[in-house]
Amino acid sequence: MMPHIALVDPELTYNLPPAITASSGLDALTQLIEPFVSAKANPMTDTICREGIRHAARSLRRAYENGADKEAREGMALASLFGGLALANAALGAVHGFAGPLGGMLHAPHGALCARFLPLVMEANIKALETRQPEHPAIARYIEIAQILTDNKNATLLEGVKWTRKLVNDLNIPALSLYGMTERDFPEAVEKTMKANSFKGNPIALGKEELIRILEKAI
Repeated sequence: MMPHIALVDPELTYNLPPAITASSGLDALTQLIEPFVSAKANPMTDTICREGIRHAARSLRRAYENGADKEAREGMALASLFGGLALANAALGAVHGFAGPLGGMLHAPHGALCARFLPLVMEANIKALETRQPEHPAIARYIEIAQILTDNKNATLLEGVKWTRKLVNDLNIPALSLYGMTERDFPEAVEKTMKANSFKGNPIALGKEELIRILEKAI
């Protein structure tokens, strides 16, 4: 289902409700962060992701607060386009590994699921990488993500997580319990996540217990 032509027009997004701007915009950000740290990252997608993350970092909050902000809408249109190009030429990760199956289980908006999981997976990945593979190149990439998001060249790994978590909270992304998820759903969710194609692109393999801890924080 790949289009021959895609017409990307930010003017078509001016009247989107804030909630849709938030969830779809955070999905776009996720589709830039995950390919940048993925197992299939490459020089072409790296360039696209860096530029896209910059656009999303400076535009998403503004587009949420004022849908008619032309510059912010253009920035998010570019971020969304770049994210699509990146994921098609690299890979995604555990955020989409969760969001794909849970979208069917919970009938929840895909973007809202990605948004809820993004800071939680970033945090879990960083912890796992530092613990098990401290020389992994994805650690340096998470530092670069933090620096772009915060616009601070001295930002640390966890400052990127903190920035993302605050944005998710400020944009009023709901907990998974709002969509009916309970701890009884965890075994099925973990099983389906570990089989998801997107999950295979994660920079480090997360185990069942790590996935359960992410779900506990997400509900």
